[in-house]
Amino acid sequence: MYRGKVKQTHCTESASSATTPPTLENPPVSAVVECLCATVEDYPKPGVAFKDLTPVFADGQALRQVVDSLVSPFAGKFDAVAGVEARGFLLAAAAAYASGTGVITVRKAGKLPRAVYAESYALEYGHATLELHQDDIPAGTRVLILDDVLATGGTLGAAAALLERAGAVVAGVGVVLEIDALAGRGNLPGREVVSLMHV
Repeated sequence: MYRGKVKQTHCTESASSATTPPTLENPPVSAVVECLCATVEDYPKPGVAFKDLTPVFADGQALRQVVDSLVSPFAGKFDAVAGVEARGFLLAAAAAYASGTGVITVRKAGKLPRAVYAESYALEYGHATLELHQDDIPAGTRVLILDDVLATGGTLGAAAALLERAGAVVAGVGVVLEIDALAGRGNLPGREVVSLMHV
């Protein structure tokens, strides 16, 4: 299988807790993400620079800072956290645990065993479908949606549509990284969107 060339910045300082103000010794979350994120050139196709956040998630302090930074703008505004398959699951589970709420899985087509709502959408490399169990969410539940990257906004727009079809209220959308050139916010009209880093 093809793998692109990796460029990664090596951090001289470990990530710090989000509970203290940013300093040179305690960098802001965007600096932590930039420091740890690996860039894979020509993946998944030539000309694309893929931002791989798995090194950020693998660093315990960085993961805590990322999750705290995603949750804090929405404190008191959500009852559950939805994660979009697959990396969104990592963030949603951690955020749900940190906030004492439930976690909802928005999955790729064919993964869920019971009756589902389905939403198809375009993404930067093709088309896909997301699904959500019809009975996982009580009507009126306020749901915070988390994912790793906001690119074209198709995935997150589909997730929001699914949740609303299930009777939930979308409390907001949080992502670690937003690719500004792809204008993904245009697919999330009227949504409160928090991005920890812009590229």
